[in-house]
Amino acid sequence: MKIAFHGAAQTVTGSKHLLHIHPDKKVLLDCGMFQGMGRDTLKLNQEFGFEPLEVDIVIISHAHIDHVGLLPKLVKEGYRGPIYLTKATAALAEVLLRDSAHIQEMDLKFANKVKAQKGIPTESPLYTTEDALKVFPLFKILEMQEWNKIDDQIELLYTDAGHILGSTCVHLKITEDGKTVHLTFSGDIGRYGDDILKSPETFPQADFIIMESTYGDKLHPLTVPPSQHLLTQIETTCLHKKGKLIIPAFSVGRTQELLYALNQLELENRLPRLDYFVDSPMSVEVTEVVKKFPELYNKKVREVLEKDDDPFMFTGLTMIEDVEFSKGLNFRKEPCVIISASGMAEAGRVKHHIANNIENPNNTILIVGYCEPESLGGRLRAGAKEVSIFGQEYKVLADVVVIESLSAHGDYEDMSQWLACQDPQKVRKLFLVHGEYEVQQKFKQRLHRKGFHDIEIPRQHEVIGLGKL
Repeated sequence: MKIAFHGAAQTVTGSKHLLHIHPDKKVLLDCGMFQGMGRDTLKLNQEFGFEPLEVDIVIISHAHIDHVGLLPKLVKEGYRGPIYLTKATAALAEVLLRDSAHIQEMDLKFANKVKAQKGIPTESPLYTTEDALKVFPLFKILEMQEWNKIDDQIELLYTDAGHILGSTCVHLKITEDGKTVHLTFSGDIGRYGDDILKSPETFPQADFIIMESTYGDKLHPLTVPPSQHLLTQIETTCLHKKGKLIIPAFSVGRTQELLYALNQLELENRLPRLDYFVDSPMSVEVTEVVKKFPELYNKKVREVLEKDDDPFMFTGLTMIEDVEFSKGLNFRKEPCVIISASGMAEAGRVKHHIANNIENPNNTILIVGYCEPESLGGRLRAGAKEVSIFGQEYKVLADVVVIESLSAHGDYEDMSQWLACQDPQKVRKLFLVHGEYEVQQKFKQRLHRKGFHDIEIPRQHEVIGLGKL
């Protein structure tokens, strides 16, 4: 058996790991799209590094686009096998993949119009809405915490990863040449004590582990709750400076965490009387999906539901889908809070809001999660004094504030706690993926100190054998 790492290898996006099982079976763990990689993004998404027709089985950990975003391209290029995932992941993936296809179609429609006028050859999207719709009939829904025999060589167990709704860690029993090995793929590991979701679950002893490492060198601050951080920024920007608070937020997970925190402030009678906008049709749709799975919330949220039937709604909140309403926010003079996708500020309506507000020192851009360094959010995080948006240069005069405590990714203590159920001496090899190389090196040293002895950091498209089973 061997593993080929075709994404999220020394970077935090594009998750795709291909298991080669003797004699000729190939199992793909996640099929994610690269995001926020600057000029390299399109090239990275155009080539899988493997032949889709050769893949037999696809297993999905969760619905974020960097884990499911190339499923339509995989199917477009010939894949017709099963796609295993949880019910909540399937519901979210349908929304996100349709939206991803729509964004590509709209973006290229404008770009191709300009190219045609200049006599430059036009381009095609990675996939269309029609391509995305062909993915959904291949979905095979599995429950968490149940071993499922998916073919004559493989059994699959999902455990809760605590990252976003429906997110899982993948555990496989693989029989090859009469011997059975246990392989675990972490997906993205969430946080213990999350405001909305259950904590990551323990899992059976593994021989091989493929593990994310996004925050392998960081500890999230725990002294101040997210709601208090938000309140401070609302008061500073909207009440004192009379400006706008612009929050780029992923439609899945982060937007709901923000709404829940704001709802908590209202329940405590501390929410300032302002207008709050969620300006993202996908975020609106995703929030409605999230409300359909209360059984996946933690005990604290279920207790809140006993006195508040909608923990994501509060006084002053408007959910925007209409384009003209969205454009009207750019002319608004009154202070307000705008939550809009995407989280890295690389696409969607939030880019327009940032462009229209970044040169006003009364405003604040609030970054609430991980951003690829080359993305607009990443450049703002790094303290850029000027940024290019839609080909135009803007001075960064608005305040840029970062709140780490809202991240859906666990820090190195969370990830270490996730591993605590394992006997390091029985883990034959541990692969670090989904992290920046310098961060992975630091996390590798930490894991060595915890007794994990064989740790590798694979490169893009690297194929690594697992030795004699």
